[in-house]
Amino acid sequence: MPKNARPTRPSYRCTECGHEVAKWVGRCPECQAWGSMEETAVSSRPALSAVTRVAAGAPAAPARPIGEVDVEAARARPTGVGELDRVLGGGLVPGAVVLLAGEPGVGKSTLLLEVAHRWASGTSRSGGSPALYVTGEESAGQVRLRAERTGAVHDALYLAAESDLANLLAHVDAVRPGLLVVDSVQTMQSPDAEGIPGGVTQVRAVTTALVSLAKERGLPVVLVGHVTKDGAVAGPRVLEHLVDVVLHFEGDRHSTLRLVRGVKNRFGPADEVGCFELRDDGIAGVPDPSGLFMTRREAGVPGTAVTVVVEGKRPLLAEVQALVAGSGLATPRRAVSGLDSSRVAMVLAVLERRGRVRLSDADVFTATVGGMRVTEPAADLAVALAVASAARDLPLPPDVVVLGEVGLAGEVRRVTGAGRRLAEAQRLGYTRALVPPDSGPLPPEMRAVVVPDIGAALRFLRDNAADAESS
Repeated sequence: MPKNARPTRPSYRCTECGHEVAKWVGRCPECQAWGSMEETAVSSRPALSAVTRVAAGAPAAPARPIGEVDVEAARARPTGVGELDRVLGGGLVPGAVVLLAGEPGVGKSTLLLEVAHRWASGTSRSGGSPALYVTGEESAGQVRLRAERTGAVHDALYLAAESDLANLLAHVDAVRPGLLVVDSVQTMQSPDAEGIPGGVTQVRAVTTALVSLAKERGLPVVLVGHVTKDGAVAGPRVLEHLVDVVLHFEGDRHSTLRLVRGVKNRFGPADEVGCFELRDDGIAGVPDPSGLFMTRREAGVPGTAVTVVVEGKRPLLAEVQALVAGSGLATPRRAVSGLDSSRVAMVLAVLERRGRVRLSDADVFTATVGGMRVTEPAADLAVALAVASAARDLPLPPDVVVLGEVGLAGEVRRVTGAGRRLAEAQRLGYTRALVPPDSGPLPPEMRAVVVPDIGAALRFLRDNAADAESS
């Protein structure tokens, strides 16, 4: 054994996340996966004391003052899909690597085929440069059939069915595309790495090679990624660190609504959301999606309340519905759809204790309209009023929108961006708003009713229902 060398010893690596431990364990301490630890031999290597100084090398380019760096080469190029450009921060940056992850069948391939088609046809203002779509999950004929159905056939859109990284790089050299789409990174295999496709070692090697390719040639690369049953990106955690942008494609199988949510973005906002509608002839952006999450009525209906949530920088109107029915069970049911169940449970407790609304012997069902997911505290007051409206059979007026976070003491707290939220509600025809104190400047045409606590909100509900009956 060489002097100052460490002895060879076994270690164990998780096949799910790549975490290494010195001793075998049945459950990975990092990702909590069972039975995923496999033994890997660690070769002898010099100890830290034997490491010598690194000699200076020749840089590829000299350092320059920051004011002399060319920024035009790093500006985003629009893809032609407006909702996707919103999430990306304007479009695709040359040399950027984007990871789009989502559940099977949600529409990832359909969206990226549309992006590649617009890039190739020049409608994305990219100059009509070729686009290369590499699929490792389907045959070329299957992708061609989808392209004909969605109208995404173009002479500058090249298609290759490959799962070998070396062959993929050969296609890039032959086509010289301006955009590369890889569907998916879990199906690609590098001949220089061990393991099966989709394993930790293979995914890391393939992604590292594609990132190097993108940076060297200034080629934007879009990778399709799988997700686990928990909704996280499948593969090693380092995958999300290697790429520049991570997008999650979300949607309910029973709804046509699809959301692209930014999780990480080195070139723009990381909290933006794009809305799409999946159709028989493809996928289309929805620039004004508020109507998808609401049911407009001429008269108020008990058990409904409208609020305004913010997804990224976009205010969206959302309708909260509730149903309260007598229960014969010892423990009444609490069903939640589209809302945070823990926050709903907290609001119900506050409503019963501070608002004197009896719910302990009733089943309570709460949901949102249109498959929208509402998790921010700004919808607390809307949930409370929807439940109280259903329990007392008193409808809210149809021109009222509700904003506010409910505290455990029954107080209604202010929310961020109240003026921007109510401006969106006013644009869609709402004229009155229940708001917490100190909400800041509001639209002048919007009549604001300040409710400092849950009791004041319930009095507004009761008084307006009485006025409606008398009229």
